[in-house]
Amino acid sequence: MENNTANNSGSTTSFQRSLTLLDGSLLVIGSMIGSGIFIVSAGIAQAVGSSGWLITVWLISGFITLTAALSYGELSGMYPQAGGQYVYLREAFGKFYGFLYGWSFFAVIQTGTIAAVGVAFGKFLGYLIPELGDDHLLMGTAHGFHISVAQVVGIGTIIFLTFLNTLGVKSGKWIQFFFTFAKIAAMAGLIIFGFLFFKDHGIWSGNWQDMWAAKSIGKSDTVITHESLSAGALVVAMCGAMVGALFSSDAWNSVTFIAGEIKRPERNIGLSLFIGTFVVTLLYVSMNFMYLNVMSVSDIAHAPNERVATAAALKIFGSNGAKIIALLIMVSTFGCNNGLILSGARVYYTMAKDSLFLRTAGTLNGKGVPAKALWMQCIWASGLCLSGQYGSLLDYIVFTVLLFYILTIAGIIKLRKTQPDIPRPYKAFGYPVIPVIYILLASFICIILLFTQTLYSGLGLAIVLTGIPIYYATQKNSTHTNE
Repeated sequence: MENNTANNSGSTTSFQRSLTLLDGSLLVIGSMIGSGIFIVSAGIAQAVGSSGWLITVWLISGFITLTAALSYGELSGMYPQAGGQYVYLREAFGKFYGFLYGWSFFAVIQTGTIAAVGVAFGKFLGYLIPELGDDHLLMGTAHGFHISVAQVVGIGTIIFLTFLNTLGVKSGKWIQFFFTFAKIAAMAGLIIFGFLFFKDHGIWSGNWQDMWAAKSIGKSDTVITHESLSAGALVVAMCGAMVGALFSSDAWNSVTFIAGEIKRPERNIGLSLFIGTFVVTLLYVSMNFMYLNVMSVSDIAHAPNERVATAAALKIFGSNGAKIIALLIMVSTFGCNNGLILSGARVYYTMAKDSLFLRTAGTLNGKGVPAKALWMQCIWASGLCLSGQYGSLLDYIVFTVLLFYILTIAGIIKLRKTQPDIPRPYKAFGYPVIPVIYILLASFICIILLFTQTLYSGLGLAIVLTGIPIYYATQKNSTHTNE
């Protein structure tokens, strides 16, 4: 059992293992489901243009996510400590690669996602209370910079959730429990209502008549155009379309960041990863079948403002549909941000312990949580909310995030050779086939993105590379301190 001692300042020196398998699974589910599933199917439908390929994109994305989760189980059993992916990269390839991931994680991956999800909460609150929406500006400049009420609302939710998480892991646990169950129930209800209470069999059958007729769906003024895709163009379109689906499924590894607070981590983390990713994949595919039951593929592709779920709810529930979806997304984003905030600070804590982050982030408060790391994360995420640039930053980082996943799973293969004697309570399912399949699929997507979205891929890589001089500066300072 882990020793939970307190120092003279009232803080504790180690995490408390108080989270169960259910808590871990709900954290995975809650962190994965944000606002993406309610929106990104529009872009996918525009890219591939048919029901068969729309579902295929979600199935392949779900398969990729599941294979990664199954592979991560081995690493989580080997290193059941706070920090997750940062620790795995550090152990497999050294502190330099661990730092580059941690730098990117703090600079945009985690904080940018927290900012985007927080502002999404504010935007959908604006549907219910227009005065609190994105259309109401508090200030603006001639250069296009502005601060809206929705941005301030987003910051407010980030501060509130950060404060609650400083009160102890149990506070965050109960928020996650309630909001994750609420969003699962709401999504399940929407799926059921979409099938049982919407009766227009012509839409469903029409969507499946030419289910493999791939085409690009465009729109010029009020005219919707369809352009058939060749086999090569379809492959490129699929890879581009999977970016949205993969990021709707991202943050599945959040439970690994809090490994220091999970009971029986060698067992429960791997199971949490599998259960959480499987449930979310099932929900996502079911949501898309529901979309196809109530709307044509063209309607999905050109849902107003790409809000596919809102368009579907309007057909199912009538004029109250938009309000129902607004409430669902508010519940979803609030719970999602709680999971992201709770788990992210544990990475900075572990980096600080390795002298790769601000030293003060490597302390726990009297409740056994890294409160200072939580507030650092809060401040930077809030700054990104005000900047309005978090959306662009996330676009840039897509390519790089996939690279880090590939590198981490490749670490499993390397560690099998370099550290064969480390206990492995759980071994990667289907090793080496499943990990290699993930590496090949994700690498292929990266190559396509590198050629088709060169600007975004290059800028994402640039964000990571800015960490190199910072790494060497921290090492130089660390050396001087030791001397």
